[in-house]
Amino acid sequence: MRITLTCCAALVLGIVCTARADLTESLKTGAMDIKQAGQLAFAPDGVLFIGDAQQGAIYAIATGDIAGDPSSVKVNVKGIDKQVAAMLGTTAGEILINDIAVNPASGNVYLSVSRGRGTGAAPALIRVDGAGKLSEVKLPEAKFAKAMLNNIPTSGNQRGQAITDLAYANGKVIVAGLSNEEFASKLRTLDFPFGKSDGASVEIYHGSHAALETRSPVRTFVTLDIAGAPNVLAAYTCTPLVTFPIAELKGGAKVTGKTVAELGNGNSPLDMITYQKDGKEYLLLTNTKRGVMKVSTEEITSVAAIRQHIAGTAGLKFETISALTNVKQLDKLNGQSAVLLVAADGGESELRTVPLP
Repeated sequence: MRITLTCCAALVLGIVCTARADLTESLKTGAMDIKQAGQLAFAPDGVLFIGDAQQGAIYAIATGDIAGDPSSVKVNVKGIDKQVAAMLGTTAGEILINDIAVNPASGNVYLSVSRGRGTGAAPALIRVDGAGKLSEVKLPEAKFAKAMLNNIPTSGNQRGQAITDLAYANGKVIVAGLSNEEFASKLRTLDFPFGKSDGASVEIYHGSHAALETRSPVRTFVTLDIAGAPNVLAAYTCTPLVTFPIAELKGGAKVTGKTVAELGNGNSPLDMITYQKDGKEYLLLTNTKRGVMKVSTEEITSVAAIRQHIAGTAGLKFETISALTNVKQLDKLNGQSAVLLVAADGGESELRTVPLP
């Protein structure tokens, strides 16, 4: 009997020890000094990461938004910019919607907003639920943690590119942007709860420019497994797609990515997601000049690295989704649909739910 009880106790202890801690446990209330609400990314437990390029900081906040059914959500809000502006007591011309992110726990959509223009703009965070109702997340009241990035550029334009995108994967926050170092393009990894911070300088071979580049920042990226190993798949201006093994993104390292596609010159990528459809994985990438592209990742392990000049397109296969136009930001809502921030013809912005193509 004693042996049985001892074994049961050990089993219970083992289950408790292996249970994942709630990610909000490290977050505390206090005086949040956020200057800019820029790039967004969600982790489990309703934790939202916000990039503040003005300070060179990453904030983690507890949204408390942990219940819902994302599989049944459809978000459609016309004139989202006007509605946000009215909530903040200003006009649509005086705000910028910097990013959108879907909370996978609830299906609610979060918008990072600048009220005003320039360095004096005030940060705001807006939540949009499935019924299209807007509410402001009161940042001064939120539980949060803050991590400062090192070697941040000081000049205006480069400072604005200190954080160009971020994501959470496998207990780490991955941050793309520029540093003040000679090899300026960086992919940083931060343990979360915030602890150890590493940062690798990254370079790419840019086929349309026929050159190695070390100072061009990643514009947007996703994380995905390639041959069983976690990778960053990054998009750059003019529009190469490049992979970087996350295991190589260590402090002080200089990492050369594998250019797996060239999607055309004279273009800048804005946002992208990955999704599964009919048993295959795809990338959905929206751009300034070349619309929304659906890129197959099927050959990403076998495609030859691009190491020579490319006049047009090459590498991974893609198609342009002609039905999707003027898409500024996007995020995956559930397994069947995505939410888009669209600049409509009448000048009003719109949040729109569409089926994944």
